[in-house]
Amino acid sequence: MSRGFDRVLSEGDVLRRRASILQRIHIDGWLVFLLLMLGTIGLFVLYSAGGKDESLLIKQASSFGIGLLVMVVVAQLEPRFMASWSPLLYVIGVALLVVVDVIGHKAMGATRWISIPGVVRFQPAELMKLFMPMTLAWYLARHNLPPSPKRILISVVLIALPVALIARQPDLGTAMLVAVSGVFVLFLGGLRWRWILGAIAAFVPAAVGMWMFVMHQYQKQRVLTFLNPESDPLGSGWNIIQSKAAIGSGGVFGKGWLLGTQSHLDFLPESHTDFIIAVLGEEFGLVGICLLFLVYLLLIARALVITLQAQTVFGKILAGSITLTFFIYVFVNVGMVSGLLPIVGVPLPFISYGGTSLVTLLSGFGILMAIHTHRKWIAHS
Repeated sequence: MSRGFDRVLSEGDVLRRRASILQRIHIDGWLVFLLLMLGTIGLFVLYSAGGKDESLLIKQASSFGIGLLVMVVVAQLEPRFMASWSPLLYVIGVALLVVVDVIGHKAMGATRWISIPGVVRFQPAELMKLFMPMTLAWYLARHNLPPSPKRILISVVLIALPVALIARQPDLGTAMLVAVSGVFVLFLGGLRWRWILGAIAAFVPAAVGMWMFVMHQYQKQRVLTFLNPESDPLGSGWNIIQSKAAIGSGGVFGKGWLLGTQSHLDFLPESHTDFIIAVLGEEFGLVGICLLFLVYLLLIARALVITLQAQTVFGKILAGSITLTFFIYVFVNVGMVSGLLPIVGVPLPFISYGGTSLVTLLSGFGILMAIHTHRKWIAHS
């Protein structure tokens, strides 16, 4: 009896020692496990969605590996160190967006990339998904909360500047995500309900203004297609019609890996990027999609736990903003692919192809790990 009890104690000591090792290197085991699961699922689906293109798979796997390294490095940074550097990162991010506007690399009708021949090509707008909420969280945490009207106005300006530059590229999906991340910072900072209700009331005239003076013709067409995809089934409505057909044809268990027809016969455009969940639905069915949603749900739940346990205002606001913005990523992509939202070009996190997006997402989870694993040190410093 005593031997069995001693063995249980010994196993418990091993588990605690492993947890302590991860904490010393500022890594959250649950987040890493769930991220690796998503990365693995993404590579399997991408191989099929990309037409068994091994070079595409190698690029994505390399980006995921680089992202993991960046995540580990970011996790070593103390939150107060990140807070102190946030304003400079914001300025650098805005400067890069200006460079894109002036001499950016153009592809598929949009100017979104900075290309250094033979070295790297990246999308600075992705960086603002982190730099902007970090700066806003730093700014609000330095003052009394809830923010005063003056602080709110300054925060809106900080949000509007990168959003306007990104919308000019044009990249409405990324601009929306950057704006949402900033709005979440304000909300978590204690924005009063009268301001929130005022913003909701102003949405309609703002939407009319965007429709008339900001949105490009193809963006307007996406909204019209969302309202009635069948009005142009061979044109602007093609993507969403084929996407819903792919998801529906998968049934409960799917057709099997590499056996999808919509993507392999090129009926489904952008099958390896924005519409990749349609490929997953066709090949793995409702069961596959539900399992993917379960992993997303567990990841978001763990991130919310980290947010609740954060012991500084900066850490709590920033962690909450990153978590809620990640949820919006998933919600918007699934909504647009299934016809519940207009198509705005938002990739599915960790599943869609895209190197810069992958590294940025993993960097965000590195920030969450830093906030979580440095919390005890901060409390006693």
